[in-house]
Amino acid sequence: MASSDAAIDAAAARALGQLLTGTEAKDVADRLADGDTLTAAMKAVSASRRPQVRGLVENAGPWPGIRHSVIAVLRAVEGARSFTTAIDPLWTLPGHLAQTGPLTSSVKHLVDNARESVTCSTFNFQRTSGLWTALGAAAARPEIAVRVYLDTAAADRGSRTGSPTTAEVATHLRGGTVLRTKAFDGGPVRNHAKFLAVDHRFLLVTSANFSWSAEHGNIEFGVFIDNRNLTEAVERELLRTEEILYERVSR
Repeated sequence: MASSDAAIDAAAARALGQLLTGTEAKDVADRLADGDTLTAAMKAVSASRRPQVRGLVENAGPWPGIRHSVIAVLRAVEGARSFTTAIDPLWTLPGHLAQTGPLTSSVKHLVDNARESVTCSTFNFQRTSGLWTALGAAAARPEIAVRVYLDTAAADRGSRTGSPTTAEVATHLRGGTVLRTKAFDGGPVRNHAKFLAVDHRFLLVTSANFSWSAEHGNIEFGVFIDNRNLTEAVERELLRTEEILYERVSR
């Protein structure tokens, strides 16, 4: 592939599609289209996958002769990742009355079947939650990146039976990253966002805290969405504000 209009072969294009998220593909393509170097463009890719992605591009042909072909492939990946394949309602109702996507089983199933990452944001946990056990198992798997955001006041006030403190959550999720809210602009920050993001693709947004009562007895509603771009955007927003609104919990 020595010509100036060199093209990426099918195997390399397929591998890029498997490695990159939709947002990463878009960001790399935008940077390359703006004339950035390959090194600068690769900064948009997660550090854990960056060497593989860069290796695929560099081995596909001479740089920068292959730039336009790479951009075309990246645009295709971006488009393919943006398609929503599922939007489903999830319910918790007393007496196991929920018929459309029970929230309890859906949460555990999502985490148990994670292949790459689990991001969770909640007001507080209880040890009786099915998610508590599922997250602990996920954090013990070295290939899964677990990231949890908690409300400091709700978790650490110590008055709620069965609610672990932020330090206890961090110990339970050893191998994962646990972050709690800190003061901002003179007052405490409340973390009331409740969602699960799995493999940068599946997003579950719910009214429920992760507790036995929320998963079994309350009337709670949630939405399950299969959309990479949306899921990545949600995760990216919290990552962007981490240093300002959160602090990492030490074990």
